[in-house]
Amino acid sequence: MAKVIALANQKGGVGKTTTAINLAASLALLGKKILLIDADPQANATSGLGFDINSEGIYECIAGEKQASEVILPCEEVKNLWVLPSSIDLVAADAELPKLEHAHRIFKQIVDSVRENYDYIFIDCSPSLGLLTVNILTAADTVLIPVQCEYLALEGLSKLLATIRKIKSGLNPTLEIEGFLLTMYMRNRLNNQVVSEVREHFGKMSYETIIQRNVRLGEAPSHGVPVMLYDAGAVGSENYLNLAREFLKRNKQATK
Repeated sequence: MAKVIALANQKGGVGKTTTAINLAASLALLGKKILLIDADPQANATSGLGFDINSEGIYECIAGEKQASEVILPCEEVKNLWVLPSSIDLVAADAELPKLEHAHRIFKQIVDSVRENYDYIFIDCSPSLGLLTVNILTAADTVLIPVQCEYLALEGLSKLLATIRKIKSGLNPTLEIEGFLLTMYMRNRLNNQVVSEVREHFGKMSYETIIQRNVRLGEAPSHGVPVMLYDAGAVGSENYLNLAREFLKRNKQATK
């Protein structure tokens, strides 16, 4: 049964979708069977892997029009990687979910229907803490939190952590934090201070791997491929492959 990891941060522009695409692709390249669910109405993970953002996908699953297995698509460029796409229609989910029976469990039902087919399922959340995100956190085993190396990003963490605690206390008692991933790092005093504070405050929950600012990371989505296929020698490729190895090592240790 796959482990389900939500990538969440209500602050936009912190590298959440970049991480979803490239961590999922890196793990697939390392031989793991990976499903990436794009649950962001912006559909950037969908387009960033070369899929049509007008395809049927997660919205149709939420609306009960399709089963997940009917709309999951294989990534032709990356073996072992599949995508459940998003579209602009997903904007309506926060308004429509309350009308559905067992509203908080809809996403869990979708995930559970395909869970046995993969090693890991990653869910790219929207940059908000609306009902859709609550639904995803109810379905997830853990939350991976990308943190941009700046102080404003740190200030926004408190709301997300409060939401996680609230869901853990009620809807999903087994929900845990997968880890904090420092992103968009540049070698300067401010970024180094943020790194030090995150590691001091969160300890081992902070990944050793840091994602550096890299032009190739920004360019790759426009070509519809993860960065390691766009430029295997790029710093971003090295960072995400290292992250994938650290992720697997941590999960292997956790299961001992």
